[in-house]
Amino acid sequence: MTARGRTRLIVVLVLAPLLAGVERPKGLGDVSDVRTWSHPDYTRVVVELSRGVDAEVVRLRADPRNGRPERLYVDLDGIWVGRDFQDGIPVRDGLLQNLRLGQNTLRRSRLVIDLERYERHRLIVLESPHRVVVDVYGSRSGSETLEWELPGGVEAPDVKRFPPGMRPVRTVVIDPGHGGKDPGATGIGGLREKDVNLRLSKMLAKRLREEGFEVLLTREDDRYLDLEQRTVIAESKGADLFISIHANASRRRSTKGIETYYLDENHDRHALDVASRENGVPRKRIDSLQRTLARWRVQEVSGESERLASAVHGELLSGLGKKYRGVEDLGVKKGPFYVLFLSSIPSILVESGFLTNPHDVRLLRERSYLERAAEHIANGVVRYRDGVKLAGGAP
Repeated sequence: MTARGRTRLIVVLVLAPLLAGVERPKGLGDVSDVRTWSHPDYTRVVVELSRGVDAEVVRLRADPRNGRPERLYVDLDGIWVGRDFQDGIPVRDGLLQNLRLGQNTLRRSRLVIDLERYERHRLIVLESPHRVVVDVYGSRSGSETLEWELPGGVEAPDVKRFPPGMRPVRTVVIDPGHGGKDPGATGIGGLREKDVNLRLSKMLAKRLREEGFEVLLTREDDRYLDLEQRTVIAESKGADLFISIHANASRRRSTKGIETYYLDENHDRHALDVASRENGVPRKRIDSLQRTLARWRVQEVSGESERLASAVHGELLSGLGKKYRGVEDLGVKKGPFYVLFLSSIPSILVESGFLTNPHDVRLLRERSYLERAAEHIANGVVRYRDGVKLAGGAP
């Protein structure tokens, strides 16, 4: 590393104490919050910002001559942190030592992640709200002594597993979309997506438990969760499948029906429209993200996600069609949803109907309809599980 490079890194540590008498430059964004989640496979670092940034992770190897640990850093141009995080954030989870966030220059902040162990990392930039997400993967030092705390006091199992499609399917995480301050779509008569999602998810959880699955919901009441929190729960639990439940909306009141999504590098125009609405970002941003998917490990799970989506969608449409007239099949589709590509396990997103269509709204208000939908989604998961056993030879 050059002397210039060392000097730039030291600025993070020495500039913040000198900021008391410095006037903040105009036009900068702020750091709203810094959060971390630790679980068996990796640690997730999230920096929430008041504006969007372009970010890149730089790795600096350890220097035993001066005792400097291996570290990652991310520069946040146009962001002012000032003195808010000058004391650092201890992590010490066997993978990360701590985080430091300081003013690298008057118009740039820098996040420094001191490492204990490291194998690889990935960077994700999200919007609504703006976040920089860094996932650090590695074998933890002393990880056998860590206790992974999850909702309901459930401990995570050993996560050293076979790849998807080669292991038994035992644990399912159900994600009721939206919640709390985020109502999702609001439809005819004021029916809110977040409420429909939660009711259907709870019914689905009951059905899956009756089929012998261990089930965890990302939320069991009306609360707000970041998208990254939802998949952290799934991977912390060592889940085998992730199912996100949503309801749809359209500018055309005549549009109705059920569709199921999985993640893939490709998408059609309709999938892009729906992804833009669900993610709360412009279409051009989805296009950019879609082009980067090939760089991530999507192919590891996309085939299994497609098979899960096909099994669930087929059971759902055939089961509902026998009892309810007018349930339209909009098909199994590919879509670049954030909540899907943040997960590294087979994952699908089910759109249960259109809140903007009178026919679908009438059905989505009926408890009997939601119960039957839950029954047939569960049947699809069972069908997928049994297929995994045959394909992988798992007990």
